[in-house]
Amino acid sequence: MIQPYFKVTKPGIIMGNLISVAGGFFLAARGDIDWLLLLTTVTGLSLVVASGCAINNCIDRDIDARMRRTRHRVTVTGELSPAAALTLGITLGLLGFAMLALFTNAVAVLFAALGYGVYVGLYSLWLKRRSVYGTLVGSLSGAVPPVVGYCAVSGGFDPGAAILLLMFSLWQMPHSYAIAIFRYQDYAAAGIPVLPVAEGIAKAKRHIVRYIAVFCLVTALLPLGGYTGLTFMAVACATSLWWLLMALRGYGRGVEVNGWARQVFLLSIITITAISVTMALDFREPVLLALAR
Repeated sequence: MIQPYFKVTKPGIIMGNLISVAGGFFLAARGDIDWLLLLTTVTGLSLVVASGCAINNCIDRDIDARMRRTRHRVTVTGELSPAAALTLGITLGLLGFAMLALFTNAVAVLFAALGYGVYVGLYSLWLKRRSVYGTLVGSLSGAVPPVVGYCAVSGGFDPGAAILLLMFSLWQMPHSYAIAIFRYQDYAAAGIPVLPVAEGIAKAKRHIVRYIAVFCLVTALLPLGGYTGLTFMAVACATSLWWLLMALRGYGRGVEVNGWARQVFLLSIITITAISVTMALDFREPVLLALAR
């Protein structure tokens, strides 16, 4: 059966990454689209992400069994053996990196490898189970896809790529903390020291607000740097401020914490999707590049 092999790659995560990598690609391309490069970048990175997810399922199968949300994963139920999942993960990873190496450039491959190493190595194998800082380190891997898309076009790591890396890393934090709040019992049962479990929901609320506030400021760097236009500025401000206001509602009297955290999580998805799509459409030539010409 092919279905267990499909499930172990976490298709939902792959789809989310497709949107962000395409956003970074179109932002850097500024209307001059190399469609073959786009196809190979998206496909190669999707294979790399699928590989990381399959291997993560192998690593996490013991804690997945203790969490209601993950106890039905194929590596827990026995639908797919750990050896089969690991073999699939290694195969997909080799194919993905080979495709990126053949069709993109060294910088894009380097960032793909950085994200992969952080997710599979630092996060999954070590920090997730041992440190409250696991989420912070893991956020770097989640921020890599748009940077890979951008660098596949630009061939280098410039201020635009740096803004994307910072912006998407900041976004990961409140997104992940919101999940950890409404899945508190799962994380506690599995012994995973995410911030709400290790240091309390009140502290996690404060961190959510702070990260979203800084995220709002960082998104403005793209239009201020001349990478995007006023449409992006309007969409980014509207969605991120809406997200921030929802986060601040967590301090309201009598707020139902789980329901509030789910709303923060939902708005995180809406915000990053809107920003990824808009930056792909409302691109500009950065001021420094225009002056250089």
